[in-house]
Amino acid sequence: MMAAAPSTSTSGSGTRRGDSGSWFEALSEAWGNTLDQEAGRISQMSDAIGVDGNDNPSDISKLTAESLRMGFMSQSESSSVDSVGKALETMARKD
Repeated sequence: MMAAAPSTSTSGSGTRRGDSGSWFEALSEAWGNTLDQEAGRISQMSDAIGVDGNDNPSDISKLTAESLRMGFMSQSESSSVDSVGKALETMARKD
């Protein structure tokens, strides 16, 4: 069964209006957008170090901290989506 395509209009908070998807999909999308932003930040910092030659210890330390933050966020995303998915599966079996 195919779900209807979500609308592309967004509210000021970045969430979609008129979306036929579930809140679980919204949760996953929000995590994806957050991780995309963090990956972009890391990429920019890495490019600045590689291209500009800013390989001083403080810049490398900042990049390392952002990378660790990305790892933490990625693990949190995986855990939360997995937990919610399992809860939804349990609820579906009880219906």
